[in-house]
Amino acid sequence: MKGSTLITVALLWLNAPSFSQKIGVDYYLDQALVNSPLLRDYEYQAQATVLDSQRIRAGYQPQVTGSSINLYAPIVNGFGYDVAISNGGNFTSVVAVDKTLVGKKNLSSQFGAVDLQGRSIRNASKISEQDLKRTVTAQYITAYGDLLQLDFYREIGDLFAKEEKILRGLTEKNVYRQTDYLTFLVTLQQQSLLLRQWEIQYKNDLATLNYLSGILDTSARELEEPLIELDRLPDFSASVFLQRFTIDSLKLSNSRSLVDFSYKPKAHLFADAGYSSSLAFEPYKNFGTSFGFSVTVPIYDGHQKKIQYQRLEIAERTRAGYEHFFSSQYHQQIAQLMQQIHATDDLIEQINDQIRYSERLIQVQDKLLETGDVRISDLILALSNYLTAKNLLTQNHISRLQIINQFNYWNR
Repeated sequence: MKGSTLITVALLWLNAPSFSQKIGVDYYLDQALVNSPLLRDYEYQAQATVLDSQRIRAGYQPQVTGSSINLYAPIVNGFGYDVAISNGGNFTSVVAVDKTLVGKKNLSSQFGAVDLQGRSIRNASKISEQDLKRTVTAQYITAYGDLLQLDFYREIGDLFAKEEKILRGLTEKNVYRQTDYLTFLVTLQQQSLLLRQWEIQYKNDLATLNYLSGILDTSARELEEPLIELDRLPDFSASVFLQRFTIDSLKLSNSRSLVDFSYKPKAHLFADAGYSSSLAFEPYKNFGTSFGFSVTVPIYDGHQKKIQYQRLEIAERTRAGYEHFFSSQYHQQIAQLMQQIHATDDLIEQINDQIRYSERLIQVQDKLLETGDVRISDLILALSNYLTAKNLLTQNHISRLQIINQFNYWNR
């Protein structure tokens, strides 16, 4: 009897884990957003599109190049290149200027392509941010659920310890048989093992949360309750999840404009100035300049323009199909999540009623235990029913938070 009591006390003492300061979900979300290499990548890509616009604008500025070609063709003993061809030499050093003429609409389409690429990157970044928030929040909720179970088993341990103390005294007075006491003691030790199991599970899920958030920390922290409420969803047409399809449509329209401009006549202005001489006659007078323009007009390309239009039309039909499918799935998922939330709320209310009944029954049996008028099997059954109901409540509370997290994912 004394040895069993010492084992019980030792188990209860062993299963009293301690944690450092409390910390909330916002901390992990902030750390995850700061540490995410993917979000930084999107930020750098967006910055690069600004440089792309500057590069296009610079490409249509006058392009200045310098060149120097110097050739000497000697004739030795009558042998050498024909002077009529080589002029005996050619010495040229010029600076050339070339400018492509482009219309404002053409230039606007090219800038539009870069702008749409930037919008696409920023939109993808927002979606990735939502993905990251949902993942980190879901893991936080999971770890918090472990903590609730851990706290509950601590509460159960205190309750069992209280009952054990009463039962031990009555057993020593021969009110209850020793087998009844040992049966209760086995149940108590099972709860101690479950407490240890949830402690390990909590630490593992907390480590996963740190990993997802990019946090290097192995200490066991106590999580605050996540105050997650249903957000009001934005108008579907303004959702970032739908904007990607809108941007893709604008890209295809802009691509069609670029195809049109690629078949427009192209004009170039050019000029050069410098020195070009064969040194044959008055070479000091061979400084000069030249200028002109060129025009290129597409005439026939084997119907490639028509083929490009057809490819763009196929891409648009594909895009429209994905948009329609996404729209249907979106509204169906929102309706399903709301249905799950209402069903979970109803179930939680029923479980709370069951817990209240179980608590009343345990209170009654506590009084009967003190007088030896309750069977130990009935007491263990009442405690087990209470344990089952509380576990079910915790599971549904965590499930509700997870559903809300899934719903709030679409709030941007």
